Amino acid sequence: MVGEHAVASFDPDLLWRWVAARSIARGLPLPVHDRGGMRVDTGLPTEVRRYVFASPGPGLRELAETIDTPLVYLKVCAAAGDLHNLLPPRWQLQPAGYLMAHDGATAAPIPPAPGYRIELLRDGPVSAARILADDGTLAASGYAAEHAGVFILDRILTDPLHRRRGLGRALVTALKSMQRDGTARRVLVATDDGCALYSTLGWRILSPYSTIVIPAPAQ
Repeated sequence: MVGEHAVASFDPDLLWRWVAARSIARGLPLPVHDRGGMRVDTGLPTEVRRYVFASPGPGLRELAETIDTPLVYLKVCAAAGDLHNLLPPRWQLQPAGYLMAHDGATAAPIPPAPGYRIELLRDGPVSAARILADDGTLAASGYAAEHAGVFILDRILTDPLHRRRGLGRALVTALKSMQRDGTARRVLVATDDGCALYSTLGWRILSPYSTIVIPAPAQ
């Protein structure tokens, strides 16, 4: 749907800085260079390790051929169709993602709808936002991190029971207000649904962002 507006290549340096900021936002190890891309040893129950590439290349093909364990994620700035011929059958494509950037002026925060309040917290380079309903229920949450000249948004989530009330817009604009360095590049990865929201707030697609993984065996 939105991929037709994306460019064909992506800046490896910007990708590296985004991955590093994402790791900081999530308390994960910083990336290291590996096979022409980068590796993050996440060590999570749902993700052992992830590799990130700016484009499909020999390193990605090598990993796809040699890895046979589940929960190792390969991520690349390319459309899913560009990966089809690289994948042994054991790999499965995941839902599409999009790297996006916001280059314009930061708009004033949009207040949440009546019946909700927003809380903002900062811990060093990481900021967190929560939108609470009047009864204390967590309705939406998200994070931001500022590092190495980028300001990233991460894990922007709205509870299904509280959607279509403008909470996502309030959350994104509130987090953007936490940016300290006005020259830092704003970057995020969005799903199809998220892309539609961010586009209305002035974000633009830099590249499709595709993911493949060997699923864990069914229990």
